[in-house]
Amino acid sequence: MRILVWLLRLLVFILLLGFAIKNDALVSLKFFMGAEWQLPLVLLILLSFAGGALVGVTALISTLVAQRREIARLRKLRPDAATMPKGARPQYPESI
Repeated sequence: MRILVWLLRLLVFILLLGFAIKNDALVSLKFFMGAEWQLPLVLLILLSFAGGALVGVTALISTLVAQRREIARLRKLRPDAATMPKGARPQYPESI
C-alpha cells in the first residue's frame, strides 16, 4: 500500500512539474497608477493558490477558537470525565 501511495505522489509531482515547465511564459500583472509586475505564469498560479489557502485557514481560525473554548467549558463542567478509565462511560445528569 505504501508503494502505491508513493507511486501516486510521484505521478502527481511529475504532472505538476510538466505543468510548470509548459507554463513558464512571462505574464504582466498590472496594478493601479501604472505599476506592473512581470513574472512566470506558474508562479502567479502558485501565489494565487497559496493566497487562497491562507484566506481559508484564516477563516477557520475563529471556528477553531470557539470550539476550544467550548471544550474547555465542558471540561470544567465535568472535570472527572478526563480522569475516568478508558472503557468507562460517564453518567450524565438528567439536565444535560
